[in-house]
Amino acid sequence: MSSVLPDSRADRKRAHEAARLAKRLRHQVGQAIVDFQMVEEGDRVMVCLSGGKDSYTLLDLLLSLKARAPVRFELIAVNLDQKQPGFPAHVLPDYLTARGVPFHIIEQDTYSTVTRVVPQGKTMCSLCSRLRRGALYRWAAENGITRIALGHHRDDILATFFLNLFHGASLKAMPPKLRSDDGRHVVIRPLAYCRESDIAEYARERAFPIIPCNLCGSQENMQRKAIGRMLQEWDAQHPGRCETIFRALGNVVPSQLADRNLFDFAALGAGEGVARADLHGWLAGEPADVTDNGV
Repeated sequence: MSSVLPDSRADRKRAHEAARLAKRLRHQVGQAIVDFQMVEEGDRVMVCLSGGKDSYTLLDLLLSLKARAPVRFELIAVNLDQKQPGFPAHVLPDYLTARGVPFHIIEQDTYSTVTRVVPQGKTMCSLCSRLRRGALYRWAAENGITRIALGHHRDDILATFFLNLFHGASLKAMPPKLRSDDGRHVVIRPLAYCRESDIAEYARERAFPIIPCNLCGSQENMQRKAIGRMLQEWDAQHPGRCETIFRALGNVVPSQLADRNLFDFAALGAGEGVARADLHGWLAGEPADVTDNGV
Protein backbone atom coordinates (compact mmCIF):
# COMPACT_ATOMS: atom_id res chain seq x y z
CA MET A 1 0.00 0.00 0.00
CA SER A 2 2.82 2.42 0.86
CA SER A 3 4.46 1.80 -2.51
CA VAL A 4 1.31 2.85 -4.36
CA LEU A 5 0.80 6.20 -2.68
CA PRO A 6 4.14 7.79 -3.66
CA ASP A 7 3.58 6.75 -7.27
CA SER A 8 0.08 8.23 -7.22
CA ARG A 9 1.40 11.50 -5.80
CA ALA A 10 4.17 11.54 -8.41
CA ASP A 11 1.67 10.89 -11.20
CA ARG A 12 -0.63 13.64 -9.96
CA LYS A 13 2.28 16.06 -9.70
CA ARG A 14 3.43 15.25 -13.21
CA ALA A 15 -0.11 15.62 -14.58
CA HIS A 16 -0.45 18.96 -12.80
CA GLU A 17 2.85 20.24 -14.22
CA ALA A 18 1.94 19.03 -17.71
CA ALA A 19 -1.40 20.86 -17.50
CA ARG A 20 0.35 24.06 -16.36
CA LEU A 21 2.82 23.78 -19.25
CA ALA A 22 0.02 23.29 -21.79
CA LYS A 23 -1.88 26.25 -20.37
CA ARG A 24 1.22 28.46 -20.47
CA LEU A 25 1.98 27.57 -24.09
CA ARG A 26 -1.63 28.09 -25.17
CA HIS A 27 -1.61 31.48 -23.49
CA GLN A 28 1.66 32.47 -25.18
CA VAL A 29 0.42 31.41 -28.60
CA GLY A 30 -2.89 33.19 -28.07
CA GLN A 31 -1.06 36.32 -26.93
CA ALA A 32 1.18 36.30 -30.00
CA ILE A 33 -1.83 35.85 -32.29
CA VAL A 34 -3.57 38.83 -30.68
CA ASP A 35 -0.50 41.06 -30.44
CA PHE A 36 0.35 40.69 -34.13
CA GLN A 37 -3.17 39.99 -35.49
CA MET A 38 -1.96 36.74 -36.98
CA VAL A 39 -5.33 35.12 -37.69
CA GLU A 40 -8.56 36.70 -38.89
CA GLU A 41 -12.09 35.54 -39.66
CA GLY A 42 -12.19 33.16 -42.61
CA ASP A 43 -8.43 32.58 -42.86
CA ARG A 44 -7.09 29.39 -44.41
CA VAL A 45 -4.00 28.70 -42.32
CA MET A 46 -1.38 26.36 -43.72
CA VAL A 47 0.61 24.79 -40.89
CA CYS A 48 4.00 23.72 -42.22
CA LEU A 49 4.62 20.35 -40.59
CA SER A 50 8.14 18.95 -40.74
CA GLY A 51 7.75 16.15 -38.22
CA GLY A 52 9.89 17.91 -35.62
CA LYS A 53 8.87 18.90 -32.11
CA ASP A 54 8.24 22.55 -33.01
CA SER A 55 5.81 22.02 -35.88
CA TYR A 56 3.94 19.26 -34.01
CA THR A 57 3.53 21.59 -31.03
CA LEU A 58 2.42 24.43 -33.30
CA LEU A 59 -0.29 22.30 -34.90
CA ASP A 60 -1.44 20.85 -31.58
CA LEU A 61 -1.77 24.26 -29.92
CA LEU A 62 -3.54 25.81 -32.90
CA LEU A 63 -6.03 22.92 -32.90
CA SER A 64 -6.66 23.52 -29.20
CA LEU A 65 -7.16 27.26 -29.69
CA LYS A 66 -9.30 26.81 -32.80
CA ALA A 67 -11.94 24.94 -30.80
CA ARG A 68 -12.75 28.09 -28.79
CA ALA A 69 -11.38 30.92 -30.91
CA PRO A 70 -13.50 34.07 -31.36
CA VAL A 71 -13.03 33.81 -35.14
CA ARG A 72 -13.56 30.94 -37.54
CA PHE A 73 -10.56 29.73 -39.53
CA GLU A 74 -9.33 26.58 -41.25
CA LEU A 75 -6.16 24.62 -40.54
CA ILE A 76 -4.45 22.62 -43.26
CA ALA A 77 -1.28 20.72 -42.39
CA VAL A 78 1.25 20.56 -45.22
CA ASN A 79 4.44 18.54 -45.30
CA LEU A 80 7.19 18.59 -47.90
CA ASP A 81 8.55 15.09 -48.55
CA GLN A 82 12.08 15.97 -49.67
CA LYS A 83 12.88 12.37 -50.57
CA GLN A 84 15.57 11.92 -47.97
CA PRO A 85 16.77 8.31 -47.83
CA GLY A 86 14.96 6.42 -45.10
CA PHE A 87 12.30 9.09 -44.57
CA PRO A 88 9.29 7.37 -42.93
CA ALA A 89 6.64 8.67 -45.31
CA HIS A 90 3.77 6.99 -43.44
CA VAL A 91 4.29 8.71 -40.08
CA LEU A 92 2.71 12.10 -40.76
CA PRO A 93 -0.26 10.84 -42.81
CA ASP A 94 -1.04 8.27 -40.11
CA TYR A 95 -0.80 10.87 -37.34
CA LEU A 96 -2.85 13.52 -39.15
CA THR A 97 -5.51 11.04 -40.20
CA ALA A 98 -5.85 9.88 -36.60
CA ARG A 99 -6.20 13.51 -35.46
CA GLY A 100 -8.74 14.27 -38.18
CA VAL A 101 -6.63 17.11 -39.58
CA PRO A 102 -6.90 17.99 -43.31
CA PHE A 103 -3.44 17.63 -44.84
CA HIS A 104 -1.43 17.50 -48.02
CA ILE A 105 1.99 15.98 -48.74
CA ILE A 106 4.12 17.76 -51.36
CA GLU A 107 6.62 15.39 -52.96
CA GLN A 108 9.73 17.10 -54.30
CA ASP A 109 13.26 15.73 -54.39
CA THR A 110 15.11 18.68 -52.89
CA TYR A 111 17.45 16.26 -51.12
CA SER A 112 19.28 15.33 -54.33
CA THR A 113 19.60 18.98 -55.31
CA VAL A 114 21.05 20.02 -51.95
CA THR A 115 23.53 17.15 -51.71
CA ARG A 116 24.65 17.72 -55.31
CA VAL A 117 25.11 21.49 -55.05
CA VAL A 118 26.49 21.93 -51.52
CA PRO A 119 30.12 20.79 -51.10
CA GLN A 120 30.70 18.04 -48.58
CA GLY A 121 31.24 19.43 -45.08
CA LYS A 122 29.40 22.70 -45.78
CA THR A 123 26.12 23.51 -44.08
CA MET A 124 23.06 22.68 -46.15
CA CYS A 125 20.36 24.59 -44.30
CA SER A 126 20.39 27.77 -46.38
CA LEU A 127 19.79 26.09 -49.73
CA CYS A 128 17.48 23.48 -48.23
CA SER A 129 15.40 26.22 -46.62
CA ARG A 130 15.09 28.19 -49.87
CA LEU A 131 13.97 25.15 -51.85
CA ARG A 132 11.53 24.12 -49.14
CA ARG A 133 10.11 27.63 -48.87
CA GLY A 134 9.63 27.83 -52.63
CA ALA A 135 7.68 24.57 -52.75
CA LEU A 136 5.47 25.53 -49.80
CA TYR A 137 4.80 29.03 -51.16
CA ARG A 138 3.78 27.63 -54.55
CA TRP A 139 1.30 25.23 -52.97
CA ALA A 140 -0.10 28.00 -50.78
CA ALA A 141 -0.64 30.28 -53.79
CA GLU A 142 -2.39 27.52 -55.73
CA ASN A 143 -4.73 26.55 -52.88
CA GLY A 144 -6.11 29.79 -51.50
CA ILE A 145 -3.97 29.88 -48.36
CA THR A 146 -4.16 33.24 -46.56
CA ARG A 147 -1.69 32.54 -43.73
CA ILE A 148 1.43 30.35 -43.65
CA ALA A 149 2.24 29.25 -40.09
CA LEU A 150 5.83 28.28 -39.26
CA GLY A 151 7.08 26.64 -36.08
CA HIS A 152 9.88 29.07 -35.19
CA HIS A 153 9.97 29.85 -31.47
CA ARG A 154 11.52 32.50 -29.24
CA ASP A 155 14.96 30.86 -29.24
CA ASP A 156 14.98 30.64 -33.05
CA ILE A 157 14.22 34.36 -33.21
CA LEU A 158 17.02 35.18 -30.77
CA ALA A 159 19.49 32.92 -32.60
CA THR A 160 18.69 34.66 -35.88
CA PHE A 161 19.18 38.04 -34.22
CA PHE A 162 22.67 37.11 -33.00
CA LEU A 163 23.61 35.45 -36.30
CA ASN A 164 22.80 38.70 -38.10
CA LEU A 165 24.55 40.73 -35.41
CA PHE A 166 27.76 38.66 -35.32
CA HIS A 167 28.00 37.65 -38.99
CA GLY A 168 25.76 40.00 -40.99
CA ALA A 169 26.42 43.38 -39.36
CA SER A 170 22.69 44.03 -39.11
CA LEU A 171 20.09 44.31 -36.37
CA LYS A 172 17.32 42.01 -37.56
CA ALA A 173 15.71 38.76 -36.55
CA MET A 174 12.62 36.70 -37.49
CA PRO A 175 9.50 38.86 -37.12
CA PRO A 176 6.43 37.12 -35.67
CA LYS A 177 4.53 38.19 -38.79
CA LEU A 178 5.76 39.21 -42.21
CA ARG A 179 4.83 39.51 -45.86
CA SER A 180 6.91 37.41 -48.22
CA ASP A 181 9.37 39.11 -50.56
CA ASP A 182 7.06 38.65 -53.54
CA GLY A 183 4.17 40.18 -51.59
CA ARG A 184 1.90 37.18 -52.12
CA HIS A 185 1.97 35.54 -48.70
CA VAL A 186 1.56 36.46 -45.04
CA VAL A 187 3.81 34.33 -42.83
CA ILE A 188 3.08 33.95 -39.11
CA ARG A 189 5.06 32.48 -36.23
CA PRO A 190 2.57 31.77 -33.42
CA LEU A 191 5.28 30.19 -31.22
CA ALA A 192 7.21 33.49 -31.11
CA TYR A 193 6.74 33.84 -27.33
CA CYS A 194 7.46 30.17 -26.50
CA ARG A 195 10.73 28.84 -25.12
CA GLU A 196 12.30 25.87 -26.89
CA SER A 197 12.74 24.00 -23.62
CA ASP A 198 9.00 24.27 -22.93
CA ILE A 199 8.21 23.04 -26.44
CA ALA A 200 10.56 20.08 -26.02
CA GLU A 201 8.89 19.13 -22.74
CA TYR A 202 5.43 19.52 -24.26
CA ALA A 203 6.39 17.30 -27.20
CA ARG A 204 7.61 14.61 -24.79
CA GLU A 205 4.40 14.78 -22.78
CA ARG A 206 2.28 14.56 -25.91
CA ALA A 207 4.45 11.74 -27.32
CA PHE A 208 4.52 13.16 -30.83
CA PRO A 209 5.99 10.76 -33.44
CA ILE A 210 9.12 12.84 -34.07
CA ILE A 211 10.90 12.46 -37.41
CA PRO A 212 14.58 13.49 -37.12
CA CYS A 213 16.17 15.57 -39.88
CA ASN A 214 19.13 13.46 -40.99
CA LEU A 215 20.04 15.86 -43.78
CA CYS A 216 21.25 18.78 -41.69
CA GLY A 217 20.56 17.96 -38.05
CA SER A 218 23.97 16.39 -37.55
CA GLN A 219 25.96 19.38 -38.79
CA GLU A 220 27.44 20.51 -35.49
CA ASN A 221 29.67 23.10 -37.19
CA MET A 222 26.70 25.33 -38.05
CA GLN A 223 26.93 28.84 -36.63
CA ARG A 224 23.28 28.57 -35.58
CA LYS A 225 24.14 25.64 -33.33
CA ALA A 226 26.97 27.60 -31.76
CA ILE A 227 24.59 30.51 -31.07
CA GLY A 228 22.08 28.04 -29.63
CA ARG A 229 24.67 26.73 -27.19
CA MET A 230 25.52 30.30 -26.18
CA LEU A 231 21.85 31.03 -25.44
CA GLN A 232 21.50 27.83 -23.41
CA GLU A 233 24.54 28.76 -21.33
CA TRP A 234 23.15 32.23 -20.72
CA ASP A 235 19.80 30.78 -19.72
CA ALA A 236 21.50 28.47 -17.21
CA GLN A 237 23.92 31.03 -15.78
CA HIS A 238 21.73 34.13 -15.98
CA PRO A 239 18.04 33.17 -15.81
CA GLY A 240 15.88 35.74 -17.52
CA ARG A 241 18.58 37.16 -19.77
CA CYS A 242 17.18 35.63 -22.96
CA GLU A 243 13.70 36.84 -22.11
CA THR A 244 15.04 40.36 -21.56
CA ILE A 245 16.83 40.31 -24.92
CA PHE A 246 13.68 39.09 -26.63
CA ARG A 247 11.64 41.90 -25.08
CA ALA A 248 14.26 44.36 -26.35
CA LEU A 249 13.43 43.33 -29.93
CA GLY A 250 10.01 44.88 -29.37
CA ASN A 251 11.32 47.98 -27.64
CA VAL A 252 13.45 49.68 -30.31
CA VAL A 253 14.47 53.34 -29.93
CA PRO A 254 15.78 54.47 -33.36
CA SER A 255 17.23 57.75 -32.06
CA GLN A 256 19.52 55.78 -29.75
CA LEU A 257 21.04 53.69 -32.55
CA ALA A 258 22.92 54.84 -35.66
CA ASP A 259 20.70 54.01 -38.64
CA ARG A 260 20.27 57.21 -40.67
CA ASN A 261 17.39 55.61 -42.57
CA LEU A 262 15.38 55.21 -39.36
CA PHE A 263 16.17 58.55 -37.76
CA ASP A 264 17.04 61.94 -39.30
CA PHE A 265 20.24 62.70 -37.42
CA ALA A 266 21.22 65.35 -39.99
CA ALA A 267 18.21 67.50 -39.11
CA LEU A 268 18.76 67.17 -35.38
CA GLY A 269 19.85 70.60 -34.10
CA ALA A 270 20.67 71.87 -37.61
CA GLY A 271 20.41 75.59 -38.20
CA GLU A 272 17.81 76.80 -40.67
CA GLY A 273 19.27 77.48 -44.10
CA VAL A 274 22.80 76.39 -43.10
CA ALA A 275 24.73 74.68 -45.92
CA ARG A 276 25.97 71.19 -45.13
CA ALA A 277 29.45 70.19 -46.23
CA ASP A 278 29.85 66.73 -47.74
CA LEU A 279 32.59 64.24 -46.91
CA HIS A 280 34.94 65.71 -49.47
CA GLY A 281 34.56 69.12 -47.89
CA TRP A 282 35.45 67.79 -44.46
CA LEU A 283 38.44 65.74 -45.60
CA ALA A 284 39.89 67.98 -48.31
CA GLY A 285 38.62 71.45 -47.45
CA GLU A 286 40.60 74.32 -45.96
CA PRO A 287 40.85 74.38 -42.14
CA ALA A 288 38.54 76.89 -40.48
CA ASP A 289 39.97 80.10 -38.99
CA VAL A 290 40.58 79.93 -35.25
CA THR A 291 41.33 82.57 -32.69
CA ASP A 292 44.51 82.68 -30.62
CA ASN A 293 42.86 80.88 -27.74
CA GLY A 294 41.74 78.06 -30.01
CA VAL A 295 38.03 78.83 -29.75
